[in-house]
Amino acid sequence: MPEQTVLVVDDEEAIAEAVRARLESEGYRVIVAFDGPQAIAAHAEHKPDLVVLDLMLPGMDGLEVCKEIQRDSWTPVLMLTAKTEETDKVAGFAVGADDYLTKPFSLRELAARVKAILRRMERMQAQRSDGPLEHDGLVIDPDRRRVTVDGQEIGLTPLEFEILLSLARDPGVVLSREQLMDRVWGYRDYAGGRVVDSHVARIRRKLGEDGNEPRFIRTVHGVGYAFQDNG
Repeated sequence: MPEQTVLVVDDEEAIAEAVRARLESEGYRVIVAFDGPQAIAAHAEHKPDLVVLDLMLPGMDGLEVCKEIQRDSWTPVLMLTAKTEETDKVAGFAVGADDYLTKPFSLRELAARVKAILRRMERMQAQRSDGPLEHDGLVIDPDRRRVTVDGQEIGLTPLEFEILLSLARDPGVVLSREQLMDRVWGYRDYAGGRVVDSHVARIRRKLGEDGNEPRFIRTVHGVGYAFQDNG
């Protein structure tokens, strides 16, 4: 397998270098940037497989950087944040981040997250299907990674696509947040429910869902989510 490249962006040099050392020990090629402009230039030059991105950067913050690097082509982003407010995490997901870790974090946990995200990317690229899934005007084409609703193409991130596809492949089956974490992210996390909820909410908005009368994704309160049963 070709060496995978990770771009690490953090203005605290000690943290950036510690992350570099740990990821290099795991076999990754690591590029380090200490501010937003450096990160954008490094992303354009090295085309990394994954970006580990600090939210709190001087001048140009992590949200702006994430939005800019996702402009032309999607790259998975693991956001690092010292903030605990839910709004900051939701804002990160809104500009294309896949996952987050709250500082302080363990290098072991960060390495595990990086590995899980890259493993998911490999799985997504290798997957083939028996053809599109259709329900009430929604068409999910796993091979082309394309979603349409009533003939209108919907722009989902690869992670959002995986969540929707995972639910749609088992219509009527209630999947807990923990099961979705396992299926899509490849691990379970004590705070994973909030991550799942944020992504599902974004998918629903993009699909034009009415929260009171869901057309595609049903909430099972206290448990998780289910795709509407064709039957």
